This record gives sequence, structure tokens and C-alpha cells, in this order.
Amino acid sequence: MTGFSRLVAGLAGLLCLGGPPAVAAATSELYQAQTIVTGTGEPNREIGFKDCLDRVLVKVSGDQRLTQKPEMLALRDKAADFVQSFRYHDRLEGIPIHDEQGTHDRPHDLTCLYKPAVVDKLLAQLGSKPWHGERPLIAVFLTTEQGARHFVLTADEGRGETMRESFANATGPLLMRVTFPKAMQLAGLDEKALSATDMARLDQLAKKAGAARALAGSIVWSDKELGWIADWRLADRGKTYRWQARGVSFDEAFRVAVRGAAQILSGNGQP
Repeated sequence: MTGFSRLVAGLAGLLCLGGPPAVAAATSELYQAQTIVTGTGEPNREIGFKDCLDRVLVKVSGDQRLTQKPEMLALRDKAADFVQSFRYHDRLEGIPIHDEQGTHDRPHDLTCLYKPAVVDKLLAQLGSKPWHGERPLIAVFLTTEQGARHFVLTADEGRGETMRESFANATGPLLMRVTFPKAMQLAGLDEKALSATDMARLDQLAKKAGAARALAGSIVWSDKELGWIADWRLADRGKTYRWQARGVSFDEAFRVAVRGAAQILSGNGQP
């Protein structure tokens, strides 16, 4: 959903500032991937195996570019060979089958588990490597604008509840974590000042609030683009990286933000 109505409705925000600044990904979580398939038949399972292969390679390495490499075509054809085990979960569990529907028609979560040595070897073949370090807690400093309506996304901003939930959902596939400052922790920065503040200052604010790093950005609704224009920036190893998405839902804007942060922090460069 891309309209402004989604900004002001939804479930309560999931996260607020606090907690440890980083977390090491558990091996069992890191070396597994999940996708949605229709039913439990073999043809759709094979499709799911290919998607899970893409997801686990990106998750373990942090490198979003791997799926675009030509070598992936051959690896996807053998995707089933790399899976150690898999399981299904019926997404409509508890809802009886009705009319002509069978179990082959119902959506299922397909979870694939992999041996670390297998995935690490595939990454080496692709010229990449595992990102086994700590995944830092990132404080998000975000301004939002749609016409005359605008605000800074904070932990206590009521209009941002669904956006905070969406941002948190975007972190799951990469085992990243984000959090949001309370209004009082912005040190008096409004939308205009926040956009002009350098990353060194924002990193300081993030650390004072218990996070390890700042991710700054803005999303602006564009009628011409029929979606949001999202700009992001993050500093790492003395360099500030910038990247953008245009004409997207805010769900996708936040996925772009998280994927970009993972690419940078894993040492894989410009998103």
C-alpha cells in the first residue's frame, strides 16, 4: 500500500531505542531461508528451492549483487542439491479447506536449512564470503513528506506506527535490526535540520541512545512516480554512502534501506 493513509493506521510499532548495540547471528538462523510457495508439490518446491538459495547466499554474505551474477543461473538449476533439510508451514493453518480447494492450492512457508560449509563454498565460487561479524543495531533517522503532511519518524510518533512495523519486517531476511529515536533524543533537529545534519553527528546521537550506527533518509511521495522517492545514507569506514529508490511503496523503500545497509556494513561496498 502506498497511500498516506497507511502512514496513520496499523499495528503498534515494534521497536524503540535501547538494547545492546550489536548481535552476532546464530548459525542456525543465518544458514536458513524462507519463501512462500503454493502447496507442497514438487514443481513449486523446486521454485522455492531456487528462491531460498538466492536468499541464503545474500543473507550470509550481505552482498545484494550475488543474485545478478551469471554464475547463479547454473547454481539455481542445482538448488535442491544444496538443501540439507526443509519444512513447510501452512499459512492458512486452522482455516478449513473449502469448495474445490486442496492442500496443493494453499500458500505455505517453505523453510530451507543449509550446512554452513556448503553455503560458504558456494560464496567462494561467487567471489564472496560469509559475513559472520556482529550485525549492529541501527538507529533510523527518517523524514517523511506527502504534500503538506510531513513528520520525522520517531519511536513515539503516532502517524508512523505502520511504517515502524514495515521497517522492522524488512530486517528479518537479513537478520538486521533497526530502532527509532524518541522525539526528545533528536536534540531539537526538525525535518529540515535532520536532512542537513552530517552522518558523524547522527552516529553520535545513535550511540548516545544505545545504537551502534545511524541510517538517515527521507521518503517523499511523488504523484509523477506513483510512489515514494526514498533517499538513504550511511557512513562506514570513513565514507558516506548514498542510494535511492523511486516510485516504490514504503515497504519496498525500507527493504531497499535495509539491503543497502547490509551491503555496506558487510564490506561489499556501494548498494
